[in-house]
Amino acid sequence: MPPIDGLKVVHSIVHGYGVIATRDFAAGELIAEVEGVLYREPPPDDTYCLEMPEGYEYDMVDQTRWINHSCDPNAAVEVGLGGPDGAWARIRAIRAIAPGTEIFYDYAFDRRFAEPCHCGASSCRGWIIDPDDLREHGPPAG
Repeated sequence: MPPIDGLKVVHSIVHGYGVIATRDFAAGELIAEVEGVLYREPPPDDTYCLEMPEGYEYDMVDQTRWINHSCDPNAAVEVGLGGPDGAWARIRAIRAIAPGTEIFYDYAFDRRFAEPCHCGASSCRGWIIDPDDLREHGPPAG
């Protein structure tokens, strides 16, 4: 897997591996175009998959797969179908990110896949779940 300019995979203080910035990223700046494989049916291991429109999943196969979740993210994921590979995904800064800062996005899992969150953010929801779902229906059982 070729390195992505401006990113480095490291051991994370939040969970396992993580990705830090090796240069400044401005709010709104593209951090990375995600390389991946598009699946109609879930792959055997969907740990690093993004949910796509129309029931597709996009298995991230580059360093972006190591970006951890936070309830107070500094980046966001944009996804869509189309283009030469059938799908695309991007990681974009939602606020300024300095070198050495770990990059996070909100996984916002569907309630069926929600799991306890340990991101450590002061605004932590306690669950990795879509925040709108949590507001509407409360925390998942369990």
